Formats: sequence, structure tokens, C-alpha cells
Amino acid sequence: MKLHPQTTAFVFPGQGSQAVGMGRELAETYPVAKETFDQSDAALGFSLSQLMWEGPADSLNETVNTQPALYVHSVAVWRTFTLHHPDFAPAAVAGHSLGELSALTASGALSFADGLRLVRRRGELMKRAGELNPGGMAAILGVDIPTLDKVCAEASTADEIVQVANDNCPGQVVISGHKSALERAMAGAKAAGAKRALPLQVSIAAHSPLMASIQAEWNSAVDACGIGSPQIPVVGNVHAKSMLTAEELRADIKSQMQSRVRWTESVQLMLTNGIQAYVEAGSGEVLLGMIKRIEPTAVRIPLGNPKDFVALQE
Repeated sequence: MKLHPQTTAFVFPGQGSQAVGMGRELAETYPVAKETFDQSDAALGFSLSQLMWEGPADSLNETVNTQPALYVHSVAVWRTFTLHHPDFAPAAVAGHSLGELSALTASGALSFADGLRLVRRRGELMKRAGELNPGGMAAILGVDIPTLDKVCAEASTADEIVQVANDNCPGQVVISGHKSALERAMAGAKAAGAKRALPLQVSIAAHSPLMASIQAEWNSAVDACGIGSPQIPVVGNVHAKSMLTAEELRADIKSQMQSRVRWTESVQLMLTNGIQAYVEAGSGEVLLGMIKRIEPTAVRIPLGNPKDFVALQE
């Protein structure tokens, strides 16, 4: 394995990376991965693994299922990696949105059982927020953040808000908010030179004030959860800074519900800190694609299935 701990970060995906079949080969090949899926099925009281491996896709794509599915797959990958490389501790971990909870578990700050409960609760609350205060999200391609911040401010009113939700990478930003404000912002983005403005197939406005209706319950769920100090620095979504205390972690995952995911800035911080290799632990390679746009020379390694583990040994 050519990776060096002091120049390597593990990153964990969020919603949009799920796919029917995710984690199946991993569980069939590595007992520790199968044990992770079995533990999640027992804790949740239904076969999440069957849903992940056989679908239907519509059910897997429901946020109450998507979030635990991605979390469980990422933790299964992390456990498999650490079993085979027990002395390897990366210099940092980071997760995109939901993936930040996977990063907390990898850092040692959050147990798998507590994390699974918290992730499931997060999905339930976000679904309810979408029902109480429907909204939407859209991907905007080819416009920079300052321009898009201005577009969103102009598209918002006192009663209808839209804002940048995910700063994914240069040229790819997601905005979130009330449907009518979202439509005005999409038109404004096109007028400002956006190559494309694509509505996402979601009924929630994540990382926006439309999540306010469930913020208090989410804060209570986080406070009720056992979170300790991380053994590996966690780069947080809200401030794109390294976090080293339980208090910082709690504050970040609470604030994250209505705040921008500063992924570009998070990766830039890790690059500044000397991290050259990025391992995406879990389903897909969405984050690696973003990292390529941020820094084309960065080493990018997918780690989600047995063939990825074999490639890592070569």
C-alpha cells in the first residue's frame, strides 16, 4: 500500500451516492462488513441490508432509508480497512453533509450504534421538515459562489428564501429553498452566465432555513447522543475547519442542518495542511470527482467494494 497516513484523508459521501446493490459484495467477502450490516438490521428492526442490495430503488431513495444506508456502508468499509491496516490512522477525516456523521464514527468520536440511531433520526426529521415546509434544491453549473450568493439574495423575499446549500467544487454548486424562490434563482443564475440550472428530484430544502421546524428536535437528538473527542481531526462542513473536541463536533452537526456545506473550502484546507491522497469510503465516487475539480493533481482512491481493497494492496 503506497498511502502515507500523514498525507492521506478519508472522505465519506452523502445523499446522491446511493445505489441498489451497495455494499453487497463487501459483505459477501469480508466478515467484519457482514457483521456491520447484520448489526444495523438488528438495531433498526428491519432488513436495511436487503433494501440496499435488492431495492426497490424508490424505497432506497427515501431519505429515511438513504441516510442510514450510506452511513452503514461507509462504516463497513472503514471497519474492513482498519482491520486490515490497524496501524494506519489518516491525517484527517471529512464527510459531505450526512457523511460527516460517518466521519465522526471513523474518528472514534461516535459509536456505530449511536451514529446509526442519529442518522436514522436525521432522515426522519428531514422528511418531516419537507412535509411541513416543502421546498426544493437545484444544481447550478458554471457560476462562482459570490455571483450565486448575490443571485440568491435577489431571488429571496421576506417569506421565500433560497441560499447556497452545497459548495461542492468550482463550477458545481447546489442551492436550496422555497420552490418559487428557487425558480427565480435558477433564472437569475442563467442570466448571470450559468451553463445549466437543474432542479434535483427532492422534496426537501436541505441546508436552508426550511429545516428550522425540526432544528430543536435535531439538537435534542444530538445532545442525547454520546459524542467524545475525535482521535483523528474532523474537517467540519459548517466552518471548513479541523475539529478536535466533542463540543466542536456537536455544534457543527447541529448547525449543519441549516448551513452551507463548505466542501470546496474543506478540501482546500486539507490540501493546505499537506494532504495529497483522498480515499472515498463508501458508495460511489462522487466526492472524488469534486476533489478532482478542486485539485486535479490530488491522488483519488475509491474504497467501497472488494476490488477496491485488492487495488489498494497493489
